[in-house]
Amino acid sequence: MLLADVARVSREVAGASARSRKTALLAELFAATPPEEAALVITYLAGRLPQGRPGLGWSTLGRHVEPADRPSLGVADVDAAITGLALLSGPGSRDARQQAVARLLAAATEPEQRFLRSLLSGEVRQGALDAVALDAVAAAAGVPAAELRRAVMLDGSLPRVGAAVLTAGAAALREVALQVGRPVQPMLAATAGSVAEALSALGPCAVEEKLDGIRVQVHRDGESVQVYTRSLDEITGRLPEVVEAARRFAGDRFILDGEVIGLGPDGRPLPFQEVAGRVGSRLDVETARRTLPVTPCFFDVLAAGGDVLLDLPVRERYAVLAALVPERFRVRRLAVEDPQAQAGAAEEFWSETLRRGHEGVMAKALGSAYAAGRRGRNWLKVKPVHTLDLVVLAAEWGHGRRTGLLSNLHLGARAADGGYAMLGKTFKGLTDEMLRWQTGRLRELAVADDGHTVHVRPELVVEIAYDGLQRSPRYPAGVALRFARVLRHRPDKSAGEADTVETVLGPAGGGRTPGDDA
Repeated sequence: MLLADVARVSREVAGASARSRKTALLAELFAATPPEEAALVITYLAGRLPQGRPGLGWSTLGRHVEPADRPSLGVADVDAAITGLALLSGPGSRDARQQAVARLLAAATEPEQRFLRSLLSGEVRQGALDAVALDAVAAAAGVPAAELRRAVMLDGSLPRVGAAVLTAGAAALREVALQVGRPVQPMLAATAGSVAEALSALGPCAVEEKLDGIRVQVHRDGESVQVYTRSLDEITGRLPEVVEAARRFAGDRFILDGEVIGLGPDGRPLPFQEVAGRVGSRLDVETARRTLPVTPCFFDVLAAGGDVLLDLPVRERYAVLAALVPERFRVRRLAVEDPQAQAGAAEEFWSETLRRGHEGVMAKALGSAYAAGRRGRNWLKVKPVHTLDLVVLAAEWGHGRRTGLLSNLHLGARAADGGYAMLGKTFKGLTDEMLRWQTGRLRELAVADDGHTVHVRPELVVEIAYDGLQRSPRYPAGVALRFARVLRHRPDKSAGEADTVETVLGPAGGGRTPGDDA
């Protein structure tokens, strides 16, 4: 299949407002895709690469390359080129990667170049990527979406299951089963504004500490133990402590869901980025282990012995977990059987969790099953929200539906020297109306435009919500905002009223509660 067909459909999907139209466009393409290329096409139109993110910056991707006159690139050609690109390392690899990208772009037409740049940068924005792609595969294959969703949940890969079902139809779904040693897409949580809101929505539930660690799924089959991340990458060799702990547990065949955290000398949790740095460290494992020991904390069990537990309610799964895993390796929890009578206890549990240094709580309906791969309303996360008033320093031109609009904002706080210290970027939280307004305003403030980024006079203030800070050597204050999103523009505030770096670095990461105009 030509890349031009994939790029065309991606553009059409991005331009479609109705989900049904997005699904129909993708389904038509998937039905026409050769079986041997189905997994690749599904992956591309879900906005990903089989090889993962190649780590290319805009200095490489943004270089002008004269486009080809007519389409000739096949998706298999693109896959081979990106595989070769991913293998480049060592001295001279930077120049080699730039040359490889230039060769690939030179073989692409202008529309194909736009799609390739968005794919290589991880910025394919066409709306509800995975969910729409799954519905489209179901429509193209003529199978119920719910059955396909469960198969993908058990297998962990939409491209793999999608290719099978497009080739063999519903029979392929019957071949998919939960297997110890093959990671399962994790269940995700929606958000509640408060503990009271969560209790009201769920009824009888478990309230658990929400740890700011690395989500892990641990599979044990006899003495064999595998550890997988939230994105289903295997990291067994990086976490010997987790392997050793799993081998001490009561059962010898299970799948556990949990987090890996680090604890300081005072017993308080270490920041997420330190744990992530340990897992991604280039040090040998034993040195990394001595530098920052970590510990697993489990909150769910998906299989035990020969039994698949996904469809059991939370209260029954937890009973199995408690029999398998010692208390010190389980997340602290409070069973709230009567939300009205136990509301005070739940609030105190929340307060104590924050005092212990954790990021919030998870509330889980006691009667709910494990809906792997879905962000359902049976799990609700409750976290304190911080806000800051920050100044827009620059903005990047958008892609897809945001083409022609200034989208990704560069955010800065007032620095002691009278300038501004950048704290990160975000395009989240912006409605269509907000995008149109800020594009007009920022064009008025523009001082430079290189075709990718528009630098502006630091005058527009925006109210930003964020979940916390993480260390970052990329930014002058040494920190970056985590999960920043725009709440509203503040044209009523001058840049001189924006928050300072001192405020950001203050107790609890600075910030206010949303809506506080202090």
